[in-house]
Amino acid sequence: MKQYALVIDQEACWGCKTCEVSCKQENGAVDGIKLIYVSEDGPKMVDGEPYFVFRVNVCRHCDDPPCADACPEEAITKREDGIVVMDYEQCTGCELCIEACPYNAISFDPDKGIAQKCNLCHHRVDKGLLPACADNICLAHCIFFGDPEEISQTLDPLIP
Repeated sequence: MKQYALVIDQEACWGCKTCEVSCKQENGAVDGIKLIYVSEDGPKMVDGEPYFVFRVNVCRHCDDPPCADACPEEAITKREDGIVVMDYEQCTGCELCIEACPYNAISFDPDKGIAQKCNLCHHRVDKGLLPACADNICLAHCIFFGDPEEISQTLDPLIP
C-alpha cells in the first residue's frame, strides 16, 4: 500500500499561518483548537550568531504512535498508509494521548470533552486530494505531502 508523509521544511517557513487557516476552515475547528500551529523560535544566539525561525507543529503521524498506545479506548489508530487517525466518537476525553504525545500535537476541546489531532485530512486523501495545509496554500512552499521517499528526494538537494 502507498505510504504517506507530511514533511515541513522548518527553515523555509516565514510564519504566514495559511496552514493554520486552511486547516481551521477544512475541519471546522473551534477557537482554541489548533490541529496545526506556527510558533516562533527565537530570536536567540546559536553558535555566536543570531537565530530566528518559525516552527510548524502538527501531528507527525509516528511510525509507532505513543498516543495510540496510551489510548484506553483505542480511538487512535494507524492506517496501513501511515496516517494516524483519531475517532472522535470513541474518544472519552481522558487526555492520556495528550500526555503521551512527544510533539504537543494533540489539543483538548473542553466544549466537546474530547481530544483532537490532525487526521491528515484523510477524508480528502481518500478522494485523491491533498490535506488542506499542503494543498498549495503555503506561501513559502515549505509543506510537502506524499510518498516519503519522493519527498526526501525533493528536499535533499535543497538542504545545504
